[in-house]
Amino acid sequence: MLLCIDVGNTETKLGAFDASGAIVGTWRVTTARRRTADEYGVLFAAFFSAAKFPIADVESIVVSSVVPVVDRPLGEGCEKYFGVRPTLFTAANQRSIVVKTDRPTEVGSDLVAGAIGAMSFVGAPAIVINFGTATTFGAIDADGAYLGVAIATGLQVSLDALVGRTAKLPQVALVAPGTPIGRDTVSAIQAGLVYGAVGQTEELVRRIRDVLGAGARVIASGGLATVVAAETSVIERVEPHLVLYGLRVDHLNAARSV
Repeated sequence: MLLCIDVGNTETKLGAFDASGAIVGTWRVTTARRRTADEYGVLFAAFFSAAKFPIADVESIVVSSVVPVVDRPLGEGCEKYFGVRPTLFTAANQRSIVVKTDRPTEVGSDLVAGAIGAMSFVGAPAIVINFGTATTFGAIDADGAYLGVAIATGLQVSLDALVGRTAKLPQVALVAPGTPIGRDTVSAIQAGLVYGAVGQTEELVRRIRDVLGAGARVIASGGLATVVAAETSVIERVEPHLVLYGLRVDHLNAARSV
């Protein structure tokens, strides 16, 4: 069994893959910058116990992290409780995609892993959108090379900033209200944020397709991907575990090259 771990700024996602490549278990936890190795180990062991997966079945662990402070305790927890030293996936050590940015080794590991996962689902050229802490629009050209990314503020971050800087605006559920004209405070915020994200998505996809070609496929991931995808036809496919799939693909490519 392969365990893939995607450490994001807000959440840490885990995915267990069996020998056939099927994802047989997924879990999400809050990314905590002060979590200890034992806390990681006990938490992950509890997930496996609840799913009735023997810990001994884990043969390999791959980690993508954009939060460096958690890398050491996370690695120590995996090694202590699973008996496996995890491989840290980075833009510099991956073997699955050519990165053509100005500083290729500095590209976020989650962006690169998501691009690898996207190509395994829709091929190239492609636009990879992730609706997470930030909303990112990655571009993969027809040759399968990663050209770069546009980064915008994430939906939840936008909502938190709006509520935090105003005295009377409440937290609301990030769902489409059904009309672009809000008739109360809640629907007004929902209309502005959700339909604003839809407009942003459609315009950036249009502009990126001007570079990549009109046939560039569009695939989305992230916690709020389904909310936006339901309101626009430019998103062709939603894959909630895109980064985890990308980590698996690169792990297999690395094993073949040994």
